[in-house]
Order: sequence, then C-alpha cells, then structure tokens
Amino acid sequence: MNNNRRVPGKQSTARSGPRVYSLREITISYEGQNAQIVVKPPNLSARGMFINTSQTFPEGAILNLRFTLVLTGAEVRTRCEVRYSQAGVGIGVEFIGLPALATKSIEREIALGAGFRNHPRLRKRLK
Repeated sequence: MNNNRRVPGKQSTARSGPRVYSLREITISYEGQNAQIVVKPPNLSARGMFINTSQTFPEGAILNLRFTLVLTGAEVRTRCEVRYSQAGVGIGVEFIGLPALATKSIEREIALGAGFRNHPRLRKRLK
C-alpha cells in the first residue's frame, strides 16, 4: 500500500509492516453517499488495511471508516483512499490523515496481537 512507485495496472504484493486481524466492528461509507457498507473483519496495518467485501470501489475512491480494535477497545475514525481493488474479494486502502493517537492505538493493537499469536493459550481469546 505504501508503494508510491507503482507501475500503472500492476499491483505490489509487498507489505509495509506487520498486520493483525483484530477489529470488533467496522463501518464504511463512500464519500458523497449516505449508504453504509457491511464487511467482514479486515487485516490491519499502521498504514491501512485490506477489507473483504464484494462491493467494488474505483482506485482513488475516498471512504470514511470507523472501527473498534479488539484488544485495546480503541475506536478509530478516519478517511482512507482505495489503493487497489479485487473484484468480488475486497479492497486495499491507505489511511488519510490518521490522527497520531489513532496511529499509536493501531500500533499497540498490532504489538499485542503479535504477543497473542506467540502464546497458544492467549491466542484462543482472539477466536
């Protein structure tokens, strides 16, 4: 998602950092429309997320996100830009103007999630 040197039409498979599947709920709304979209929990990084949805959005579309992190309980509200779209699968988005406190909450969630993954008894709590 952070690959600013992308070749048009070619998607990068490189990941910019660790990711977790650690959201309790997520709400998406397409800017300029008032419909809310229900989606499956995405994977999350400090810069963005992949959202599993059959809804299609063009690359460059701006979305409003609201989600709650599972481990910390922090609620995050932000805008994001669709960076790539896989029809019928989902969209990769990059956060836009994510507040510093939200970034720290996400980074903490990722660190805690990594700790849970490394401890089999604790990992059961995520399921």
